[in-house]
Amino acid sequence: MDSDSRLRPLRGIIPPVITPLASLTALDHKGLETIIEHILAGGVHALFLLGTTGEGPALSYAVRRELIERVCKQVGNRVPVLVGITDTAYIESLRLAEHAAYSGASAVVAAPPYYFSVSQTDLLRLIEGWARESALPVYLYNQPALTKVNFDPHTVQLASNIPNVFGIKDSSGEISYLKEVLDLVRDKREFSVLVGPEHLLSEALMCGAHGGVPGGANIFPELPVLLYQAFLEGSYQEMEKIQAEMVDLGLPIFQPGEADSGYIRRLKFALSRMNICSDLLAGPYQQASAKEAQIIEQHLQAYGFLGDSKAMR
Repeated sequence: MDSDSRLRPLRGIIPPVITPLASLTALDHKGLETIIEHILAGGVHALFLLGTTGEGPALSYAVRRELIERVCKQVGNRVPVLVGITDTAYIESLRLAEHAAYSGASAVVAAPPYYFSVSQTDLLRLIEGWARESALPVYLYNQPALTKVNFDPHTVQLASNIPNVFGIKDSSGEISYLKEVLDLVRDKREFSVLVGPEHLLSEALMCGAHGGVPGGANIFPELPVLLYQAFLEGSYQEMEKIQAEMVDLGLPIFQPGEADSGYIRRLKFALSRMNICSDLLAGPYQQASAKEAQIIEQHLQAYGFLGDSKAMR
């Protein structure tokens, strides 16, 4: 099976793109075009659609399919486009994978189903099915806070031997898990290990991760790209400086210990104030509160993200 050489292994910064909505059943087309160009202008290495930040599992299948089609057409061959196919129904995951391939995507990304309990044996059988049935390379998505199950590190090791399984994105937030996976797949030179939480990006790269999937890159895509470049150049003090800036910028948006919908509503509000897209969320989630909005707006203003600033150019 032929694949994009940029996926072997996939490296760099792969933002999990938010999904701009005009209503619960329709995309914000202008906002979608704007957010894609905004992110690409930061020099990112790929895009990830329909992940947690993209509210994938909360969207109708019609909206998901249209999003895939529109983004793949807009991006063309500029960077790889990865598509989340996570679903409670195995067959629906395969249908999304088929649509992603038809639309011109580069790969698909799948987390475990999130309703029925599954064993590691079940997961390995599921991975084998995804890999066998998908026309595109498959990346695993470890998101235990939402799916209630980990891809055990040894399951990842076994999966790395399956043809058409190209890597894993880990959003567990546990650097010890990431290190164990890296150790177990170290001899698999084309198998990518990517980190989700952006506050771990610098540490993960130093441990051997191939890149990151930072949600804050929807707002400031150039910063994680600069961090990754500093890593490649061995400028480790510069890495830590940029990492601290990213964490500080994200403080009013990413607040640990609350429902994941919280950071999405604040992220979307920030983007709406930057005139990028609407701040509507998929149901049943609410938009940012007046207090949250005030804090975020003041933060964006202080960092020059509103008005005639570098963030808007």
